Amino acid sequence: MTPPAETAPAMSAQLACLLEATARKPGNVHRFRDFDDAHYLDFVVSASALDRLLTPERYRRLGLGPLIAEAVADSIRRVGHNTNLGMILLLAPLASIEDDSADLRGALARILERTTIDDARAVFAAIRLARPGGLGSTGEQDVAGEPTVSLREAMRLASDRDAIARQYVTAFEDVFEIGVPTLRGEIRVGRPLETAILRAHLTLMAQRPDTLIGRKCGPEIAAESSRRAAAVLDSGWPDRPSSGDELRRLDDWLRADGHSRNPGATADLIAACLFVALREGTIEFPKHVNRSGWECVSLSRS
Repeated sequence: MTPPAETAPAMSAQLACLLEATARKPGNVHRFRDFDDAHYLDFVVSASALDRLLTPERYRRLGLGPLIAEAVADSIRRVGHNTNLGMILLLAPLASIEDDSADLRGALARILERTTIDDARAVFAAIRLARPGGLGSTGEQDVAGEPTVSLREAMRLASDRDAIARQYVTAFEDVFEIGVPTLRGEIRVGRPLETAILRAHLTLMAQRPDTLIGRKCGPEIAAESSRRAAAVLDSGWPDRPSSGDELRRLDDWLRADGHSRNPGATADLIAACLFVALREGTIEFPKHVNRSGWECVSLSRS
């Protein structure tokens, strides 16, 4: 399916962030639930400039690292704290692909392979500015220092503990092989868009323990979050009446203890999945998204 002109790369990045933030994903900020230190509008405002900051033209002029650094700095200027570092790290290379590229993943792989030490230096500075939760320190290519390898190589060294880094060395495997096919399958059978987003989120959580939870709470809790997400899917969500209760129990558990179990890395992956779905035409805009076309099936029945 050929995507309409309105879903050019930059608009896809902005729409992806807005759709991700609006969907009522368990454990995350959305339009009906906030955190003490982050409001839904923070995510909306953070996305507001992406249509001009993340473009193929700016990638050609600046390079990937400076492109990321400028977008992160702009976001923090707008809301005063980090809301979308992981999303920008994923969306920047995707939005750098030329509009007429038919092979998104192949074009993406080429962009990632061309990263340099200068790209790594700019991204390290952006990460220090954003101060993401649970970052800690590492023995090699720590972001507190200066890199000595390319951005992709630095990501490879972190790929066993960080979902975003893993995408840089696998050409976004989790996005193209798990998240997007799940979205596509749900949309093709007529699910509301929010339902499709939640299904993709739960599927990614079930198959890939969230690395933000892992950094903040440890691998055992991250593994438990995966088991609980899988239990929601196994309960027949969203079709069985009791499956909505399973989803709400997961949401409550993730939000406990000051939302320390927030599956933020999975949310970042969802934004990338939505970008790809917009670019390939699986999700079409412009459209009027009424309740039946948007609202999650099991949540709307509650």
